[in-house]
Amino acid sequence: MTEADEDRQLDALIVGAGLSGLYQLKTLRDLGLNVRVVEAAKGVGGTWYWNRYPGARCDVESLSYSYSFSPELEQEWTWTEKYPTQPEILRYVEHVADRFDLLRDISFETRVTSAVYDERSKRWTVTTGGGDVIDTQFLIMATGCLSVSKAPEVPGAERFQGPTYHTGHWPHEGVDFTGMRLGVIGTGSSGIQSIPILAEQAREMTVFQRTPNFSMPAGNRPLAAQEVADMKENYREWRAAQRASGFGVPVPAPTESAMDVSEHDRTAKYQAGWDQGNLVGVLTAYTDTLTSKEANDTAAGFVRDKIRSKVHDPEVAETLCPTSFPYGTKRPCLDTGYYETFNSDHVHLVDLRKTPLQEITESGIRTSEAEYEVDAIVFATGFDAMTGALTAVDIRGRGGVALKEKWGEGPRSYLGLAVAGFPNLFTITGPSSPSVLSNMIVSIEQHVEWVTDAIAYLREHGHTEIDATTEAEDGWVAHVEEVGNHTLYPTADSWYMGSNVPGKPRVFMAYIGGVGPYADRITEIADNGYEGFTLSS
Repeated sequence: MTEADEDRQLDALIVGAGLSGLYQLKTLRDLGLNVRVVEAAKGVGGTWYWNRYPGARCDVESLSYSYSFSPELEQEWTWTEKYPTQPEILRYVEHVADRFDLLRDISFETRVTSAVYDERSKRWTVTTGGGDVIDTQFLIMATGCLSVSKAPEVPGAERFQGPTYHTGHWPHEGVDFTGMRLGVIGTGSSGIQSIPILAEQAREMTVFQRTPNFSMPAGNRPLAAQEVADMKENYREWRAAQRASGFGVPVPAPTESAMDVSEHDRTAKYQAGWDQGNLVGVLTAYTDTLTSKEANDTAAGFVRDKIRSKVHDPEVAETLCPTSFPYGTKRPCLDTGYYETFNSDHVHLVDLRKTPLQEITESGIRTSEAEYEVDAIVFATGFDAMTGALTAVDIRGRGGVALKEKWGEGPRSYLGLAVAGFPNLFTITGPSSPSVLSNMIVSIEQHVEWVTDAIAYLREHGHTEIDATTEAEDGWVAHVEEVGNHTLYPTADSWYMGSNVPGKPRVFMAYIGGVGPYADRITEIADNGYEGFTLSS
């Protein structure tokens, strides 16, 4: 058999060469499997390959946002900042790929277009955009939760005479907006991170905001040599705490309700959380922030007061204050000088709730009230989260049923790892797992290791097929919904709910039961001989 034939007849095919795909490649190769990764980009990195917009950073601290599987890797890599920039994360991912000799098993600039399961051979036939056909026993979708960018919901972009950019597909050579009139549509995470930097370049900048977001100051800074050394000395204990925590970020568990303390004490505790400069300091101050609207209002009010204190113009400040959803039910953002940017005379804010976006014209952006002439437009319009990368591929399981069809009323999966009727298919950090409600790299390692152990178990016991049962899937979907409904998350129109994509079913797509409890459950299922799965030879 030639090398080309071996590439097309595999034990496992992994789609995606981001943090999950690289680790999955390493673990399966360590098992002795014939495995390959296909990746649409020209290099490794996943979201950190594509998202190169100005100011792009991770919102989890660098010392926690890294692999734990290799103590040697932990010791040899040294992060430079509290919150790592996109270039630094990409350098880290590239280092990992080189260090573990992963590049030789990755096919770049290769996009999967379809995958069909053959019930007789119990194998997947995968077709790429280049026409290659790959035969594999296991198909592992490591395509990421935020990897399919969402186009702006406004007509006319093709008519605009100037350049347009999307934060999720930023030119690798960068863009210089010096002296230009710039329009920015969107104030989610990428908008909040990029707007302060773009404002430093542009002659005039107009920000078009539909829904304001809660954001906290990151307090980013260079890391001191001693704190890096201390973490390296205690990494093993820290990693264990990460995996047992609620969000993949170890924090002291709250012990009291926000409503059982005085306003003075509550404000002091929120201030302490605010000063930590992270996503969860305020969110985890009390036990009921995410379950009681009354308690949540106290946290939301605290953050809104912070926004008002930063923005000089009271009307602009109120426009920047979120009021339409509970605090934390849309992923909060971390920023460096975001709100203060609107104190600059050349930065303008347009409230699309009052004057809706109508169209993009040849010379600018038109709302119901006015047309704004701009030289360039940046779309910070986010992603088709959680399911977009999976339904973008024509995946067909038993009986030729399409995954997109099965998920027509919302994603259904067992544990976020498998889909009933789609044997030998695994979804890393798929819908109905903690994924986007966690430090992603902790959830990635959980899933990769579980999948690796499952495949090893199948091979040891002579099984060729694993498929989630419909009953187990139904039970898990109901559990995810029940746990979610005990929180305020479903009350917000967020990308967690699919609400940012027109026509997408409104379903809470993540599991809020906690990273630690989730890990306990999937471990128990494996220990019970893969309870809820049918294994066959």
